[in-house]
Amino acid sequence: MFAILKKELSSFFASLTGYIVILVFLIITGLILWVIPGPYNIVNYGYANIDGLFDIAPYVFLFLIPAITMRSFAEEKRSGTFELISTKPISSLQIVLGKYFADCIIVLLSLLPTIIFYITVYKLGAPIGNIDSGAVWGSYAGLLLLGMSFAAIGVFCSSLTDNQIVSFVIAALICAFLYIGFEAIYSMRIFGDASLFIKSLGMQAHFMSISRGVIDTRDIIYYLSVIFIFLMFTKFSIERRR
Repeated sequence: MFAILKKELSSFFASLTGYIVILVFLIITGLILWVIPGPYNIVNYGYANIDGLFDIAPYVFLFLIPAITMRSFAEEKRSGTFELISTKPISSLQIVLGKYFADCIIVLLSLLPTIIFYITVYKLGAPIGNIDSGAVWGSYAGLLLLGMSFAAIGVFCSSLTDNQIVSFVIAALICAFLYIGFEAIYSMRIFGDASLFIKSLGMQAHFMSISRGVIDTRDIIYYLSVIFIFLMFTKFSIERRR
């Protein structure tokens, strides 16, 4: 598994693509939070918080993470190296986990530089430190779990095809539905008393819950369940090919 993980990270950062993906995320969030006038601009808003980051980041992740994961299996299939990996004395689950954890590390690396935003706002607060740190770290935990869930979905979609663009589109659509779709259905209130249950099936409700700074085991179990389900789907998908 660790050999696969190391190989994935090496190939991702061997080209400019890896750096560009992370840089795009940082530029988009940085511009919206500090430069572009609007409701998320920290300087104009005048309050010591970085809530805007946690409102924006999930939507950027909808495209960023499928772009990271789209090559996981699709590129291996296209180039013919998947057959070579399949002959190695390594289980399907180890292959899946190696690729998945490599993608999770990349997601984590894209988030780490944003801590600079938190430190800056912490220093700018009046008095210094006048920021709800509990809610910030809760939001980071929720964002990381959300990113890991998107990565599991992306790896699964990549296992279905040898076309990276197809993988990207399918992953983005599934992630968007799980994050926005159930919330949209809930807002219609067409299912009566069941609407609240439908809302709880979506990722956004659990992300917002964790963002309050209170870690609820139900939210953790939800994300871990999504990750487990899609990783198992990926395992079954590549086993059929092997």
